[in-house]
Amino acid sequence: MSLPVGRAAALNFPPMALTIWTNTKFSPEATQLLHEGLRAHKLVVAATASTSVLSQGASDPTIATADVAFGQPDPGDCLRHAGLRWVEVSTAGYTRYDTPQFLEAFRARGSAFTNASGVFADPCAQHLLAMMMAMGRQLLPSYRDQLNDRSWHHLERRYDSRLLTGQTVLLLGYGAIGRRLTELLAPFGMTIYALRRQSKSENSVRIVPEADLTRVLPLADHVVNILPANDGTIGYVNARRLACCRPTARFYNVGRGNTVDQPALAEALRKGTIASAFLDVTEPEPLPPEHELWTTPNCYITPHTAGGRHDQDETIVRHFLTNLAAFERGGSLVDRVV
Repeated sequence: MSLPVGRAAALNFPPMALTIWTNTKFSPEATQLLHEGLRAHKLVVAATASTSVLSQGASDPTIATADVAFGQPDPGDCLRHAGLRWVEVSTAGYTRYDTPQFLEAFRARGSAFTNASGVFADPCAQHLLAMMMAMGRQLLPSYRDQLNDRSWHHLERRYDSRLLTGQTVLLLGYGAIGRRLTELLAPFGMTIYALRRQSKSENSVRIVPEADLTRVLPLADHVVNILPANDGTIGYVNARRLACCRPTARFYNVGRGNTVDQPALAEALRKGTIASAFLDVTEPEPLPPEHELWTTPNCYITPHTAGGRHDQDETIVRHFLTNLAAFERGGSLVDRVV
């Protein structure tokens, strides 16, 4: 399997048998793959395992014996047990680990921390492209007609259709998902801007510093939120920034629900400040049936499935085993955060 190159750094540990701890309950196929890949090592499974990669793991005393943790370990356990030389989380997001205390402690003791962003980049990017195409080609309004009165809106649907060709995209955040989406959009000849903290240049992408965001928002036909949740991004997409968008703009969120001021988004949709919104993440999740977003005009919701793929568990395990092989030989880890 080919994995995208993420942030990486060399590790200088000699190959040896390791104790590897996990608290994730994988599919039978992935579990077999994990056991086969760890024959030379000792696998410790937490007493309480989770079937959801999004669930925070409970504190588990058995992690104290581990050299490596894989899954969703309790952040406090990771900090308490300095013998942990490497932690790989089974998600692209790592909000609960993204604190100065956690990251600085890992740097100070020379431990590695990786995520699984390479597993989820392609499905999330394809999900975003599907959302763009579905509305541009009027698939959703046509399907709504099929479910309701089956009226034949030939001219309306035909002349409301839009091409992606030559349009402008603004990415809020530019990591693995943003890079893959940029690749998928390349045939459409779009202008792509990306907001991110690092100002270094990127091929085919115009990097936008935060100070210029309000200048670029009015240029965008598509505003794509891929921001992680942290102290600096909660409520980042707010009424003031939505007011900068053009009325024909479409907003997408595959980052985290709490990075958007949802009442402000609903109000913007009702007033026509923006044309539509496509949300794969919300606050809270699951979104209660009575929540206003379900019935807000031109708001389309998927239940946190953008990163989904039929072979998710096996691919997560393969990602870990690929990194494990690199870890054993003192090589570079894919999707390294610290």
